[in-house]
Parts: sequence; C-alpha cells; structure tokens
Amino acid sequence: WPRPPSPAPPLRVSAVHSAPVGARPLFRLDLAEVAMAGAALKVAGRQLSRHSGSGAPILFRQMFEPKSCTYTYLLGDRESREAILIDPVLDTVHRDAQLVKELGLRLLYAVNTHCHADHVTGSGMLRSLLPGCQSVISRLSGAQADLHIEDGDSIHFGSFTLETRASPGHTPGCVTFVLNDNSMAFTGDALLIRGCGRTDFQQGCAKTLYHSVHEKIFTLPGDCLIYPAHDYHGLTVSTVEEERTLNPRLTLSCEEFIKVMDNLNLPKPTQIDIAVPANMRCGIQTPPS
Repeated sequence: WPRPPSPAPPLRVSAVHSAPVGARPLFRLDLAEVAMAGAALKVAGRQLSRHSGSGAPILFRQMFEPKSCTYTYLLGDRESREAILIDPVLDTVHRDAQLVKELGLRLLYAVNTHCHADHVTGSGMLRSLLPGCQSVISRLSGAQADLHIEDGDSIHFGSFTLETRASPGHTPGCVTFVLNDNSMAFTGDALLIRGCGRTDFQQGCAKTLYHSVHEKIFTLPGDCLIYPAHDYHGLTVSTVEEERTLNPRLTLSCEEFIKVMDNLNLPKPTQIDIAVPANMRCGIQTPPS
C-alpha cells in the first residue's frame, strides 16, 4: 500500500506592505517587536506549507473525547478526498464517521499510535461504519490489525504522506506520525504538552522513552507542530521548540528523568482491564457497543 508521494511545490508567499498616514515607521520598531513579527511570519509560512503536490492545503480536524481526554485527528486530501483518522475512540466513533461523510471524504485508514490503556479504540467499529477503511498499528504493539507498520514506513492519502517514527518507551509499540513537510507530528503518548506518557505498565521503559523523544521527535524542526494523543489541561497544540526548552520532564538529564518517572506513583488507569484486551484485537473485530 505505500506508493511514492508527489513532491511538494516550493512555498511562494507574496505580500504588499503599506502604512497609514502618521504610522510609526518600521525603522523605529524595537528589537522585541521585530522578533515577534519574525516569529509570526515563520509560523504563518509553516502553516501555508501544508500543501499537496498540486498546492491544495491539507484538511485537518482535531477532535476531543472527554472521558479519557483523548484527541482524535482527521487528515484529508481536499482533491482526492482520501483521508485517515489517528487514534479514534469507540465512544465517539459515530461522531467521527458522520464528519467523514459530511465532508465527502473516503476514509482509507484508522490508525493507532499505540495500544491504548485508557480507552477502547474505534478502529474496529470504523471498519464496519465506513467500508474500505483498514485498521493500522505498529507491529511491535502485538495487536491485531489489517496493516502493521514499522519505523520508516509511510502512510499515503492523496498527495500527502505520514512518516512512521518508532518512539517506544510508554509502550514498546508506540509510534509518532510526521507529515511529509515536517510541519506536524502526531506523537501519541510518547510526548505530551509539557509532559509525556507514563512508563510503569505495558512494558514501559523510562530510559527508552527519553531517547525516543530526543532522537525521533526533538530532531524535527523547532516550529513543527506537536499534536499529542491526550491533554488534561485544556491545551491543544505545542511545538518541538517549546517542548525541547519548556517540558519539565524532558529537559532533565536522562538519569534525572528516570528518577522522576520511577516515582510518579500514579493510580491504575480505570479502563485498563477492559481497554487493553479489546485493543489487542479490535483492529480487526467490531467491539461490542
């Protein structure tokens, strides 16, 4: 199912600058204002670069499931109408399927960043609701699915591509998906906004997670947008540079990080005994509603 992606065109941005009568001339701006303006233009350029080979911008939706605080992401090609869902949740699967239909999309894949412990995936149900949809998960997760992926594999939808980057540590099968122009990364539970996934169950390993984030995610461009699988504080997006410099856990040394992760003393996820067995199989089976 991988096929070669179409090359992205060079970004072309043009602008006409004018100032009203009496406005302060540009040369009188202080350094802080200039820096802020430069940062804004850089982000705008990164956002405009999310285009297919023919120049059409990607269709993107971020959706939230409140019980497990899970984000589901819909990405689509506006021209071919091909789309994928990342980390669908069983409780909101009808919402997701309805949105796909309303937008006139054809869902190719329901993709999981890992075998979740806090909710049952909606990938199995989506196969029934939207015929032609295939479930996808890392081979190292041990879970069943229509398609298994590994580090370096690509997922294609229309003219867009997601690169698979293995990012184990929270679980052995965790992966991060990176859009072909490095403008967006879907990090699952490996990297959260100002945090990271726990490592005290499902064969987690703090040392492995630390190296995964630093070697597979923090090596992306600083303005690459970070979209995690969860957030518990009302935040929706971060950047690689923000997390490289502000994440209170992952700015520590590896040794300090391991000590922190080994002493979190978090309660057991309430749905783990239901979610994990179901998620090990429901990539190919329709789970009970």
